Amino acid sequence: MRRSSPYSYAFFERLLQEHFPFPRRLFQVHALLLTSGVLLLDSQCSAAAFPYNCLAHAHRRVPAASSSRPPSAPLRLFCAMLARGARPNCHSFPSLLMSASASAAAALHAQCLRRGLAADCFVACSLVSVYGRTGHPSCDARKVFDEMEGPPDLASCNALLDALCHAGDLDGAGDFFERMAVRDPVSWTTLVSGLSRGGRHRCALEVFRGFLLGNVGRRLEEATLVSVFSACANVDGGEGLAAGMAVHAYLIRHEIELTAFLGTALVDMYGKHGRIGFCKSAFAVVCTKEVCTWNALLSALANHGKETDALVKFDMMRGEGFLPDQISFLALLTACARAGLVEVGLYWFDAMVAEYKVVPLMIHYGCVVDLLGRASRFGEAIQVIERMPFAADASVWGALLGACKLHGNVELAVEIGQKLMSLGPQQSGRYVTIRNVYLEGGNWHAGARMGEVMLEAGIKKTVGQSSVVLHGTDIPSSPFTAKCAGPYFVAEGPAERNSFG
Repeated sequence: MRRSSPYSYAFFERLLQEHFPFPRRLFQVHALLLTSGVLLLDSQCSAAAFPYNCLAHAHRRVPAASSSRPPSAPLRLFCAMLARGARPNCHSFPSLLMSASASAAAALHAQCLRRGLAADCFVACSLVSVYGRTGHPSCDARKVFDEMEGPPDLASCNALLDALCHAGDLDGAGDFFERMAVRDPVSWTTLVSGLSRGGRHRCALEVFRGFLLGNVGRRLEEATLVSVFSACANVDGGEGLAAGMAVHAYLIRHEIELTAFLGTALVDMYGKHGRIGFCKSAFAVVCTKEVCTWNALLSALANHGKETDALVKFDMMRGEGFLPDQISFLALLTACARAGLVEVGLYWFDAMVAEYKVVPLMIHYGCVVDLLGRASRFGEAIQVIERMPFAADASVWGALLGACKLHGNVELAVEIGQKLMSLGPQQSGRYVTIRNVYLEGGNWHAGARMGEVMLEAGIKKTVGQSSVVLHGTDIPSSPFTAKCAGPYFVAEGPAERNSFG
């Protein structure tokens, strides 16, 4: 039996429209809808999908980590919508798809096809995006794109470009980008980010240079700058550092505020290149710091001989109310291992699990093994490996092998070497390390035999290489002078030379 409601459907429609920009208020409206029974009364009206669409959109706008948003909430709303006879329309699926998992995406796509909505521009664009985000093959996203009604708009093209990048089809992404009739900053940023994510950092900088050449005087967006800093951080030598400092100079000249994400990218870039002074200065001027910003600083300090500073900053981070995460503890354990602070490292490893409820990954166990191995506490290191909830990989055994080489523990080194060779028989570095352990221990016969084993297996020692940056790539002493740093400066206008890389 239907309940009577003191509220009309029009009242709720107006209420939802007024509170649409405020997701948490919409949840209160949702509760009122459920308790009033208006959905039962009006589920057959032509606009019955509207409240469900609004509520699904509100759930999508609330961060996934928030306790007020269960991960399956939008899909449960969709199921309730179908159960009450409300017909989904082209506005129903985009919000659902943006929060869908890989398995749910295929089911929702089937619903779109069944209702004749898959070719709609908005729905198709959302399908392309979700297929890219959930790791489906790039051909799935391209098939949806090709079946869209009419010529694709810029948003759909950007969605496919992003899907191709996420699928790792960087060559296909580059070809599609070249064929795009219209591009906007989102297009360029998507390709720069995709190339950097795929390890093609120099290509990413070249694409950014092309963006500057075609967009003289355009103010760079935060997303673009973050992607460029990421590429600069991973280009070895002076080339990446000079480019990153030039972009930093652009931020200073244009008085661009260092938000948490932009500041984190800048701190990480300086940290990766070992410029700890600039790293600290950039961290100091970040307007609103997040855990990721602290993590970038901690990692830079731990990896560049500033272990004590890393421990101090870790305490400061906790003191300011930030909860350390997996990356924070990784930096802390790395600092403890390199500084030889065994007891401190073991204390924080236990606290990570017991006090902070952070689940240790393989790399955390590797740090603990390295910590104990450097202190020549091999028995305890073996116990840590045996108590791990998963089988140790090459990184963990490699950390212990390095400690064996450091302390001349030939017997254990040979045993570990055999394990490593079974995990990756073609890794020449492991054979070389074991051979060097034999030679340093005075066992010349065993060392020579290890060289023969490499020859018999067809394994060649990786040849050492050095690189020299040509064409006068001078690194400025400060980002404030990066405007004059050879070819590395960001285009300001027609009067300045457009060159980047």
